[in-house]
Amino acid sequence: MLTEASRSTPIMSAATASVMFPTLTAAQIARIASHGVVRPVTRGEVLIESGQTNVPFFVVKAGEIEVIRPSDLGDLLVAVVHPHRFTGDISMILGRPALMRLRVSESGEVVQLTGDDMHALIQTDAEMSEVLMKAFIYRRIELIAQGIGDALLIGSAQSAATLRIRTFLTRNGHPFKYLDLDRDSDVRNLLDRFHLDSAEMPVLICRGEAVLKNPSNQTIAARLGFNERIDQVHLRDVVIVGAGPAGLAAAVYAASEGLDALVIEASSPGGQAGSSSRIENYLGFPTGISGQELAERAYAQVQKFGASVMIAKGAAELTCEQNQHRVRLDDGATVPARTVIIATGARYRKPALASLTQFEGAGVYYSATFMEEAQLGDDDEVVVVGGANSAGQASVFLARTNRRVHVLVRSDSLSTTMSRYLLRRIEETPMIQVRTRTEIVALEGNGHLERVLWRDGTGAITSHDLRHVFLMTGAEASTGWLSDGVALDAKGFVKTGPDLTCDDLAAARWPLKRSPYLLETSRPGVFAVGDVRCGNVKRVASAVGEGSIAISFVHRVLTE
Repeated sequence: MLTEASRSTPIMSAATASVMFPTLTAAQIARIASHGVVRPVTRGEVLIESGQTNVPFFVVKAGEIEVIRPSDLGDLLVAVVHPHRFTGDISMILGRPALMRLRVSESGEVVQLTGDDMHALIQTDAEMSEVLMKAFIYRRIELIAQGIGDALLIGSAQSAATLRIRTFLTRNGHPFKYLDLDRDSDVRNLLDRFHLDSAEMPVLICRGEAVLKNPSNQTIAARLGFNERIDQVHLRDVVIVGAGPAGLAAAVYAASEGLDALVIEASSPGGQAGSSSRIENYLGFPTGISGQELAERAYAQVQKFGASVMIAKGAAELTCEQNQHRVRLDDGATVPARTVIIATGARYRKPALASLTQFEGAGVYYSATFMEEAQLGDDDEVVVVGGANSAGQASVFLARTNRRVHVLVRSDSLSTTMSRYLLRRIEETPMIQVRTRTEIVALEGNGHLERVLWRDGTGAITSHDLRHVFLMTGAEASTGWLSDGVALDAKGFVKTGPDLTCDDLAAARWPLKRSPYLLETSRPGVFAVGDVRCGNVKRVASAVGEGSIAISFVHRVLTE
């Protein structure tokens, strides 16, 4: 395990520290000081404790502050904040508890701002916003890369539950250390220390205190304080259900235009796009961007402008009244809103295979990112099922380590469902073999997937010793929670604007003289954007556009 570092050897390198700890000018410090107070600090004083809420922000004018990751196994010196530099990371923007302890190592003087004052500074001062946000984001990236945080996960790479927890923490940008039960030599000592048995894995140890055995995502979010500062009963201008590209775009535009916005997300920001290994046709990113990185940037932008985001809280029901709507959460709580934007997206359709559930997370996956790739050996052959862009991106990503990738599609070709640039990549990658008119008929294995049976165009069924299948087949709208007169099409997608018929509006008892706006549903003040909407264009840019457009209509409804 990590042990206490000396003050002269912080874990972060000088090169990365120069990016994460920029030196402020005297003029910049003076501008920051106008938002807070200047006060002395003394050696040994603890300014922030790990797990503390309402975290203040400090600029060091003189003296020195140590950033420490406290642990029962030995404190770790993470960084040293010198004069003309500042403290904090993205947790301050997210409103989450502090990950680190801040202790004065040399007496001096600091500028101190409350978290709210610092947030106001970011929103009103463009220059300082760029400096602070860039540093905060890079600091969080470094903590994640180093595995330095307030959570320790112990589990097995072969465990579906372990993969779920790793994915949840990673996609929510929370730093944690992972120890593999089957590979890391330190695991046995830790199990003995916390009186744990290997049969109880996976286990998440939070701040060296709480030991959570195979916790749900909701339990993890609660223990780590993801939603601690969010007032659920406060009436919002707009509640956005779903934090995919459409929902995040709606939140950015709503909050930046002064609306009181809340986003409700059942799992992690990014939606289906967040699981894409690389998106290369999104405007402004000529070299491409991963779905995870795009989601992280959008999530930080949402928080920067002041919107709230509830994590691991799913919507269970929508109730519509004349001047107010209510979204009931899966934990029974009810959130009121003047307007609602439905952005719950779509999920991959699951094939009718008897043993599918048994192998989910243990050989069967619904995304292809570095997290899922870590489950594979270097020489493993894999199967990708699907013919749309997500399947193409996954195939190219998985083939880059020279493993053979079998792409299974039921149609005669990929040309009608996949972007041309991905088709060319697949055609030029010898390790990718496209099998048309082919579908999986059975999955077999003992605990983990071991064999795949598929049927080809001739009707012949063959067995293949393959341990990893990536399913990206079709889409089903995430609308099972909707009721109360929100009109859906025959496939369960939300109908909006011109797609709503007179019968739809009559059935919903549309009460207004005007027709529904472009993205408005059969309920006034309730909108639908992105993949959940009937007639949507399945592109990230389209979803982002719809999310931003919806806010213009929200403004109209709020003034009616």
